[in-house]
Amino acid sequence: MNIIHEACDPELAKDKKLPYNAYLVCYMGEDQVIKHDIAMSGTATELFDAYYDKYKKGFQWLKQSEGRITPALWKSKNNPEPEPPKKKVRKKRERE
Repeated sequence: MNIIHEACDPELAKDKKLPYNAYLVCYMGEDQVIKHDIAMSGTATELFDAYYDKYKKGFQWLKQSEGRITPALWKSKNNPEPEPPKKKVRKKRERE
């Protein structure tokens, strides 16, 4: 499970650039305020289990986002690409 946006505006789930396995989750936080998360998971059941275990009766619902991108091709803004390793520079031998 990967949380893409935490405590966000539900309108963010209408973004078609999200992966197609992203879900909008509605729950009541510890401060008794309704909150929304956008999270992605292999299955909706896995997401339900994780949120139900965390919030118990505060969990309200989840629904699939409008995402159209394949999860393998989607890149999160939260996890930038690591820099490629630097190439080693060989020292040249001095000629006599």
